[in-house]
Amino acid sequence: MYLDGQPSNIAYLDSNVAVSEDLVQKYCNIALSHINSSIKELRRLFLVEDLVDSLKFAVLMWVFTYIGALFNGLTLLILALISLFSIPVIYERHQTQIDHYLALINKNVKNVSELILSKIPGLKRKTD
Repeated sequence: MYLDGQPSNIAYLDSNVAVSEDLVQKYCNIALSHINSSIKELRRLFLVEDLVDSLKFAVLMWVFTYIGALFNGLTLLILALISLFSIPVIYERHQTQIDHYLALINKNVKNVSELILSKIPGLKRKTD
């Protein structure tokens, strides 16, 4: 497969690299379902179908404005990249403690949410 000491690229030239229509259709359908569900959820949040969820979304967007004011895009990208590789390692090493504290936080948040919902009339969750 070597000609004059160089590797031959003829095998690569003869290989089929075409993407099948079925594969493209499959991934387009998957992407379309994700886009439609995202649009439906955003419409639900923006048009205040559920007041509690819309308020949570508004507070989250408000917090993101302050985070965006503190950091520029490149800094956020670098922090995300570092977190992508360090958080799984930290979680593996301290999984029991992290799970314990996350359960406590989840329990306290749920209790506070129920307390607020019981005190304010009109904030009852809609059941599907």
